[in-house]
Amino acid sequence: MTATIAPADGTPGPPPPARTGRAARLLRALYLAVGAGLAGVLLYVSFPPRVLWWLALPAFAALGLLLRGRGFKAGLGLGALFGLGFLLPLLVWTGVEVGPGPWLALAVAEAFFVALVGGFTALVTRLPGWPLWAAALWTAGEAARARVPFGGFPWGKVAFGQAEGIFLPLAAVGGTPVLGFAVALCGFGLGELARQLYLRRRTGTLRRAATAGAVAALLLPLAGALAARPLVSDRAENGTATVAVVQGNVPRMGLDFNAQRRAVLDYHARETARLAERVAKGEVAQPDFVLWPENSSDIDPFTNDDARSVIERAATTIKAPISVGAVVQPEDGRLYNQQILWDPDKGPVDTYDKRVIQPFGEYIPLRSLISVFSQGYVDMVRTDFSRGTDPGVFDLAGSRVGIATCYEAAFDGAVRETVDAGAQLLSVPSNNATFGFSEMTYQQLAMSRVRAVEHSRAVAVPVTSGVSAVIRPDGELVQRTGMFEPASLVAEVPLRSSQTWATRLGALPEAAIVALAAVGLGWAASGAVRRRRAAATDA
Repeated sequence: MTATIAPADGTPGPPPPARTGRAARLLRALYLAVGAGLAGVLLYVSFPPRVLWWLALPAFAALGLLLRGRGFKAGLGLGALFGLGFLLPLLVWTGVEVGPGPWLALAVAEAFFVALVGGFTALVTRLPGWPLWAAALWTAGEAARARVPFGGFPWGKVAFGQAEGIFLPLAAVGGTPVLGFAVALCGFGLGELARQLYLRRRTGTLRRAATAGAVAALLLPLAGALAARPLVSDRAENGTATVAVVQGNVPRMGLDFNAQRRAVLDYHARETARLAERVAKGEVAQPDFVLWPENSSDIDPFTNDDARSVIERAATTIKAPISVGAVVQPEDGRLYNQQILWDPDKGPVDTYDKRVIQPFGEYIPLRSLISVFSQGYVDMVRTDFSRGTDPGVFDLAGSRVGIATCYEAAFDGAVRETVDAGAQLLSVPSNNATFGFSEMTYQQLAMSRVRAVEHSRAVAVPVTSGVSAVIRPDGELVQRTGMFEPASLVAEVPLRSSQTWATRLGALPEAAIVALAAVGLGWAASGAVRRRRAAATDA
């Protein structure tokens, strides 16, 4: 036992060195943990409805500085805290009606991927030009989240927070992977530049190669975004179309909107009749076609004559074809989330069955297992929806309108395949009534703005309860509604048929970035092996 001798003036002596070291380590660990969580919150704050897209840069800068030089386990923990700080507030809308259980489970599951990214990023921060490898790893993590489990959940891609940002033109170059990669690279470069300037101030020495790499990582994405601006165009290549978007609203928000199915249909028919009155008075132009949202008729009009007559009357009144969102169940007993092209003279002439359906919303994966933990939640989705097989492109009064129903807009491939099938503009019919006044609808609207630039197509967003909108091909939001109010929008939009680089290249940019991440990990692993061998030789 070592005694501590007090100074002659009677003040307490210094604590034992071991205790001091332990306390310092705990304080440092707490500092790192809090910093990682706050950096994640900073990334969340950069997302809509706030117009603070630039906060993504200091968020990634902070994450890079916290991970730099750590081991895999430390990076794993810091990545998890960053992911929770980001995803817990971002996805809180998933628990609006069903309670905190599903929200917490989803956020933790998604944060697991961010944790892995954190662990691997900690390893590549030892490499020259580490911001490049770190940004590639982040994009690879997003690619994994967009695919597994149960088909993936792309919500929270960094690109979807950049609808107002200067990096947005990069979506036309390589889609959401290139846009997100550029933001992460710029942020990591900012962090490394700050670190090099700090070291120079402390030591008086500037590491030129590292500083030049950091400056390049910071400036190249910005230069690329400026260079990509000429690729963004809203010029009409195939004429224009006058589109009407109808938001009928719902009697009550929440999950029980399904019990109000007839009322929701009537509301959309009523708002369409009001639109016809405005057209007759010359207040708005006669639309070439009308877009109703997802679930605007949860009563199957193919088996219910009453619902059929309501839709037919609406189409006749507005004197234009209507794309109607319906829940239908054919004779085979399968259930489909369907868009129906309803002609005022011919009736239903085409349909599109939603292809990407929402797990735990439109179907229950592992139903028997999940029911053990939450039978009540499983009972909310008594019959699983079936998936469609082909992209949906309607010929609406001579305009080729591609359909990406609600959840599908989050998936790169689903939207791209619709454009490849000949869509000259896009419609994203949605139903967000379940999520009340949460941020969900604003996050989804931002996705549609990114998709507009990615594929250079105008996008119409009809939503049952809002926010409905019309977006030009350059991502500009030209008209929008409020939430939980009946409304209609009428706008002339350009029709376009040319394809952006992002459309033509498809998944190749993402694959290239994932390959880049693999190269960085391989380099880091080989370096670790060499260090272990050198240590063994010295011993």
